[in-house]
Amino acid sequence: MSLVRRIRDSGRAAEPAPPAPEGEQPPAAREFGGSVQVRCVDTGSCNGCEIEIAAAFNPVYDAERYGARLVASPRHADVALVTGPVTRNMAEPLRRTVAAMPEPKLVVAVGDCAIDCGEFAGGYGVEGSVADVVPVDLAVPGCPPRPEEIIAALRRVTGR
Repeated sequence: MSLVRRIRDSGRAAEPAPPAPEGEQPPAAREFGGSVQVRCVDTGSCNGCEIEIAAAFNPVYDAERYGARLVASPRHADVALVTGPVTRNMAEPLRRTVAAMPEPKLVVAVGDCAIDCGEFAGGYGVEGSVADVVPVDLAVPGCPPRPEEIIAALRRVTGR
């Protein structure tokens, strides 16, 4: 069987779309027009949340079908997905990253560590949670949160 025929016959690999997320859109989200550019920022996590974010954007979960796209520069980003507790060395880079984002912008704290420092609370190298350093518009709890939960947060932002 030819490769093209196998690809054609394999069908869709993505999971079916879950129901639309409940909850109100953050105020700035109404201005994005259904799609957002996303910049991920690791401020000192264990990388569990980054693995789940990568899974959210892989072909199975396919966050891009809801209008979310990863970008490499904060100057092109509408949304910052921030993971981990903010370490002392990452507090200023996080502030600068958020400051470099054009208006309107949203900050999403992903994971328990980003929300309340999780396992790292009280550590000597920890500045605090993401909300202690920059304003947070949306939080995704979990250690780590599942890809579906990350996508649900992005869907609230895009309105799709």
